[in-house]
Amino acid sequence: AGGRRGVPGRGSAVSCRPAGAPLAGELRCRCPRAVSEVISPRRLARVELVAEGPHCAVPEVIATTKQGQTICLKPSAPWVKLILTRILKRYPPGC
Repeated sequence: AGGRRGVPGRGSAVSCRPAGAPLAGELRCRCPRAVSEVISPRRLARVELVAEGPHCAVPEVIATTKQGQTICLKPSAPWVKLILTRILKRYPPGC
């Protein structure tokens, strides 16, 4: 029941996109591999949750650091689950 949720760092807007609605030309998974190592939330500027759909068979968690680096996070990692739970409590689904 999810789509793509972008959750920014402090002072930014929240963005949402319907599930299965990839950007134009984006018809494959964006994360060929994902990391499970813990990254301090203070280093993150944005976290996006992209639900599985016609573009990719698995959900993807894409983080952007404050330095602009994009990192794919393993959705099954306990610390990633914790961050996603906190984000969903703070920014409930439904734009």
